[in-house]
Amino acid sequence: MTSLALIRHGPTVWNEQKRLQGQADIPLSPDGRKRVQGWKVPAEFSKFKWFASPLTRARQTAELLGLTVETEPAIIEMDWGDWEGQTGADLREKYGDEFIRRQKMGIDLRPDGGESPRDVRDRVGKWVSHICTTGESTGAVAHQGIIRAMVSLATGWNMINPPPEKMDWEAVQLFSMKPDGSVEIDHLNISLIADDG
Repeated sequence: MTSLALIRHGPTVWNEQKRLQGQADIPLSPDGRKRVQGWKVPAEFSKFKWFASPLTRARQTAELLGLTVETEPAIIEMDWGDWEGQTGADLREKYGDEFIRRQKMGIDLRPDGGESPRDVRDRVGKWVSHICTTGESTGAVAHQGIIRAMVSLATGWNMINPPPEKMDWEAVQLFSMKPDGSVEIDHLNISLIADDG
C-alpha cells in the first residue's frame, strides 16, 4: 500500500466571501497566511515526496509549511467555468430552480463552461494510479475539490448526500492506495494546528 496525504490550502478572500474559486488564481488572504503560519505538518509525513497544485494559494501554503514541492497539474481545483467568482446567492438569482436541480446532481453537476466533480475524480484517479507505480509515500497541498474526489474514489460517495465523514480543512487527510490504483481512507482529520495536544 502507498500512502497519500492531502492538505487543503489556507483561506483566501474568495473563501471568506463564499465565492466559487475554482481555477481562478486567488492568493491567500492576510488572515489565511496567518492561519497557515499556525499549522505544522506532523513529523510522520516529513519523508513524503510533496507536490502542490499550480495555483498560487496552494504553493503559498506549501511554502509557509516549509515543504519543498513539485507542481502537479492533475491536482488543480475543479474548473467552475462561468460560475467562478459567484456566490450561491448569485447563482440562485441567475438560474432559479435550475441551479437547485443541478446541485442535486452531485458528482455529475456541471457548471456552464466548466467540469464536473466526476471529471475531477477521473483526473485525480489517473494521478493516483501513477503514484502507485512509484510506490512512494506522497503528499500534496491541493484543494477541497481534490480531497472530495479522493473521498469519492475511496468510498463511492456520489456527492449528493453529505460526505461519509465531516472534514476538518485544517488537517491532513490520509489515504492508502493499492497497487491496482484503488483507494481507501486511512485516517482523516489529522490536525495541523501546531499547539493541538
